Amino acid sequence: MAKDKTPVTQAVRLLREHDIAFSDHLYKYEERGGTRVSAQELGVDEHCVVKTLVMEDEHKKPLIVLMHGDREVATGLLARAIGVKKVMPCDPKTADKHSGYQVGGTSPFGTRHAMPVYMQASIAALPRIYINGGKRGYLIGIDPADVITVLHATLIEAAA
Repeated sequence: MAKDKTPVTQAVRLLREHDIAFSDHLYKYEERGGTRVSAQELGVDEHCVVKTLVMEDEHKKPLIVLMHGDREVATGLLARAIGVKKVMPCDPKTADKHSGYQVGGTSPFGTRHAMPVYMQASIAALPRIYINGGKRGYLIGIDPADVITVLHATLIEAAA
């Protein structure tokens, strides 16, 4: 991907449709680099880079969790917060099937299937976050309030 050509993904289309302001941030994707690499590439705090995680409950019902890049999801806390017995990460193939995106490029916007979105509450307090725009090596900068509005995200406490 050329450094000067930003992709037009389903996520970008959805944000434009809702007239949401965002900035484009391309970076060199590194397999298994995660938010540490993207934060370094963008020169931002990893705490402001938000992971989009596709998980499922004990009934295999998919859901999305948005978590700070430098934190993990405490699945027990998450399960209690959303009123289920158990929550676990989906395997990559299943996550891709639910989201329509490739793991490493999963955006919570414009997913193939509608899923409930749960956001770590402390993300809402940040002035700006960087979240996947629907392609590996592509993050968007956005106001967390816009994320909550567009995704109807439920704020939860599930950070480990």
